[in-house]
Amino acid sequence: MIQLYPFQFRPIYKEKIWGGAGLSKLYGRQLPSDKVGESWEIAAHPHGMSVVSSGPLQGKTLSDLMALYGRDLIGTALPQDNLEQFPLLLKIIDARDYLSVQVHPDDEYAADHEVGEPGKWEAWYVIDAEPKAEIIYGLAPQTTREDLRQALGSGNIQQYLGRVQVQPGDIFDVPAGVVHALGRGVVVAEIQQNSDTVYRLYDWDRLGDDGVPRPLHIRQALDVIQFSGQRTGAVKGLAVETVDGIRDVRVANRYFALEVLTVKGNMVESTAGERFHLLTGLEGELTIVWQRETSQPFHLSPGVSTLIPACLNTYTLVGPGKVMKCYVPDIGRNIVKPLLAYGYSHQDVTENVAGLSDYRTRHPSLTNR
Repeated sequence: MIQLYPFQFRPIYKEKIWGGAGLSKLYGRQLPSDKVGESWEIAAHPHGMSVVSSGPLQGKTLSDLMALYGRDLIGTALPQDNLEQFPLLLKIIDARDYLSVQVHPDDEYAADHEVGEPGKWEAWYVIDAEPKAEIIYGLAPQTTREDLRQALGSGNIQQYLGRVQVQPGDIFDVPAGVVHALGRGVVVAEIQQNSDTVYRLYDWDRLGDDGVPRPLHIRQALDVIQFSGQRTGAVKGLAVETVDGIRDVRVANRYFALEVLTVKGNMVESTAGERFHLLTGLEGELTIVWQRETSQPFHLSPGVSTLIPACLNTYTLVGPGKVMKCYVPDIGRNIVKPLLAYGYSHQDVTENVAGLSDYRTRHPSLTNR
């Protein structure tokens, strides 16, 4: 059987009424139109299936790879259902206009109201942003469900939307239940659960390509919005510095972890055979080197994403450059323990790494020390 190697896939372009040609300007890509809103970089979903773009397995889909290689691809530590459904979806989104104001359900609500789709937790890395660009992120303080219901009826919802100015390098955690929308002139890399469920709350009173308003999902949105604990700003994160670079841990939840690696020399990474890694080039021209009899270095440019199969075990990022790394974590072993060993306190970890609420609930000692 052909040995696995770092995979790059053909982008899956999605035209949107709010899309543009930003990916052509940023990365020199040939786009099907000037209304491309999303590029699905790594996906195994009914609405988009990634196809390997190079190497001995060129032409195979991500689902093909899962069926052929199973745990060699995804890792020994991931749950059984990840063998049947790839757990993550990686996109680059170009917002030339505001996206609809929307919210996503959690797994429990999706199980009761959607067919075959899980909930959706996502996070954004801001790749590019025009001066004074903003996102809709959460709600104004003290907003209630009834406030929002009445505002939707009267057309005055904008007064209740939280607005945050953004700049390149910002990272935002967007769990299920958080109202959100990218604003005009923002490009992000998005990591998320493998779901395409969206509940539109407001669409700026515009018409779709067919000349009629796009459908809203107000009942479902009001059902799932979290009116307490809304996010208010970019994630702080915690940095671990070594001679070869900086590992900045930003988001960690039961579905994915998001780290930013600033590579100065040769940064060694390990899957330990347990979990695949998704890498997206952010800055510089990085080279990925791994140990295989027939291995060839893989070059990771800005805007290029790759899937590192779990069975590669150890690989090296040769810099200088910067990369976004995402994976399905064991939060205790992959996130909390290394940060504590570096010298951060339990309070540092819980206050600065977004998404640890589930872990705190199951491990109350994390906040009691």
